[in-house]
Amino acid sequence: MAGGCWSTQAYRGPVPAWLDEATVHNVPIGLPYVVTTSASAAGFIFSYPLRAHWQNKILWVVRTPREGGPLILELHPIASPTPLVKFSRPADSGPGEIYPSGIEVPTAGCWHFTLRWSTGRAELNLRFVAK
Repeated sequence: MAGGCWSTQAYRGPVPAWLDEATVHNVPIGLPYVVTTSASAAGFIFSYPLRAHWQNKILWVVRTPREGGPLILELHPIASPTPLVKFSRPADSGPGEIYPSGIEVPTAGCWHFTLRWSTGRAELNLRFVAK
């Protein structure tokens, strides 16, 4: 389905087994989701389609233990290293290896995301439409 861009595909429907396990079998039903290129993290998109200049809700799920560390997100438009948008989310939600977040970008288009947490790193690309 639409939502990802470049190397990232957006899906709706059954999730990979690791994603079900990382959420402690508490997968949000019916929401579109994306999986990082390394299959080490995923995001459930509550605000679909994603919009520029809007507080978009994404539930991030990581495959490896958080070990109490935050999720650091850095994103920028695919065609440019700027503007660089940074977010940090504490490991204060459960069940499972999850980080709820609100993501806001200043322009529509494809954005490259780099996610970092205590035991991992992952990348993906998401499309944001004009508000």
